[in-house]
Amino acid sequence: MSSRAPVLDVRGAGMALRGRELWAGLDLQVDPGEFLAVLGPSGSGKTTLLRAILGLQRLSEGEIRVSGERVRRGNPRVGYVPQQRAFPLETNLRGRDLVALGVNGARFGPPIPRPGTRARVDELLDAVGATGYADSPVGRLSGGEQQRLRIGQALADSPDLLLCDEPLSSLDLANQRAVTSIINRERRERGASVVFVTHDVNPILDHVDRILYIAGGRFTLGTPKEVLRSDVLTDLYGAPVFVMQAGDRLVVVGIPDADAHHDHEFAAEHNHEDET
Repeated sequence: MSSRAPVLDVRGAGMALRGRELWAGLDLQVDPGEFLAVLGPSGSGKTTLLRAILGLQRLSEGEIRVSGERVRRGNPRVGYVPQQRAFPLETNLRGRDLVALGVNGARFGPPIPRPGTRARVDELLDAVGATGYADSPVGRLSGGEQQRLRIGQALADSPDLLLCDEPLSSLDLANQRAVTSIINRERRERGASVVFVTHDVNPILDHVDRILYIAGGRFTLGTPKEVLRSDVLTDLYGAPVFVMQAGDRLVVVGIPDADAHHDHEFAAEHNHEDET
């Protein structure tokens, strides 16, 4: 790991919601340029962890610091990419206007043109490959095109930490790869740290340095080879869980999940066909 100070520093953190403990005693340090995947069943507290880092959810115990500072809302050092949710068809906001919200969004009052804003928006559009539809209404763009714009918005302040909350959800394989490539390039070229919540690690496994796996109020942290093992996941869940090799895939079966997500598949390679 890097000898530099961690971008994300979580110490003794605990989170309880409505009387249920999601996790406790979480110590986590994410270094500059590190790619951390956060996995676990629905309701385990993955998104809640991101909300705590964003300053939107108070911890039950412990503390979180980003770039040495206590978490706070609207921190420009933190970029956030949400799940892909389609804009209504009638939304007339242009692609460039959506990205511009990331450049000017933290400022109060009506939008006022400022020197350099147009150039910065054009730079971000080019970085995420969205220049060709920058002036199109976002409601008429595909899910992949909309998600590229959301990433451009998240990168507006060149954040030290990029939080991604299932950003590949509802995207086809080609767009999953494109979005993943953009995010990975940001951390590779600029040294931004990435915390990537996902239910399917397939599209990102080649880029992941470590995995935080949360389940049943417990968690385990390590490299993919250390975490994605039958004995580790069996201990985490307190029930038999099996990790098996199936061609170029790792298939994890037997996961207890109240929301009936029975199986999770993890790819060792990405040359498989898209699943329907």
